[in-house]
Amino acid sequence: MRKGIAVLGTLLVDKINVINAYPRVGNLTKILSVEMSTGGNIPNVGIDLKKICPDLPVYAIGKVGADADGEFLTKTLSENGLDVSGVTISKTQNTSFTDVMSVYGGERTFFTYMGACAEFGADDVDFTTLNAKMLHLGYFLLLDKIDSGDGEKILKKASELGIKTSIDLVSENSDRYKIVIPCLKYTDNLIVNEIEASKIAEIEYNGNNLFDIAKKLLYYGVRERVIIHLPSLAVCLNKNGEFAVVPSLDIPKDFIKGSTGAGDAFCAGALFGIYNGYSDKEILEFASMSAGVSLRTVDAVSGLASKEEILNICRGFKRKEI
Repeated sequence: MRKGIAVLGTLLVDKINVINAYPRVGNLTKILSVEMSTGGNIPNVGIDLKKICPDLPVYAIGKVGADADGEFLTKTLSENGLDVSGVTISKTQNTSFTDVMSVYGGERTFFTYMGACAEFGADDVDFTTLNAKMLHLGYFLLLDKIDSGDGEKILKKASELGIKTSIDLVSENSDRYKIVIPCLKYTDNLIVNEIEASKIAEIEYNGNNLFDIAKKLLYYGVRERVIIHLPSLAVCLNKNGEFAVVPSLDIPKDFIKGSTGAGDAFCAGALFGIYNGYSDKEILEFASMSAGVSLRTVDAVSGLASKEEILNICRGFKRKEI
């Protein structure tokens, strides 16, 4: 019997360099401190799922280089309870990373090396040993081989084996979103924000047309439900035409320490709800609670907690009026 959730896709190291000021071209500035943390779909969604439910099997499937960064990633994932047997090692590329230049008390600038993540594709997924009940693949538009057809191959194979599938994307200012459309006929659950949803559907979001956008995405082939989340609310349109709307939590400003990873926390909460057979409204409610609780820390995963703790924390919050 299949059990657990496999999380596939981006796997990288975030190297946060704190500086006093960003230098002019040709000049030098001192790095005051350096911190390393995990980044990408696999660590953010995978670790969040384990925090929500420590007993849930979560399988990490991605690619790293044969280097210290790769060892750091696999060790961190393993220490957080993820099964890392599906993490493969590139023979040609180093581990993906993002150098973050963070001006103390100010803005951040990002430099990303895609490395091993760009190589990740269908050949790196061993379906003969994977026993997951669900498979979540992200982030589209950031993975070269996945965007070039391997994403469709992975989702198709998972579907043939009876594994429920879901995907998410990164938001970018481009016209590349149409590359996702062929994958939707093998996607049971599409989890995206309003920007990504409107770009795929080619319907400009006007504040009042999420139903039409979700309906277009179902028309493209999504098999069970389309979930769209934005800061004020989340919606779900399922294959039966049922439309659920849930306002976001009204969280006090002094509770919020950062928003990094809130979208991934929403995704993890939604996947947990889907896995456990929640109704669409319950899926949205728990996903929004997961995202809300994640706001209490500056990093992507430390704020999440067990399902029981999330429910206890959120009992003190009302929902926004829409």
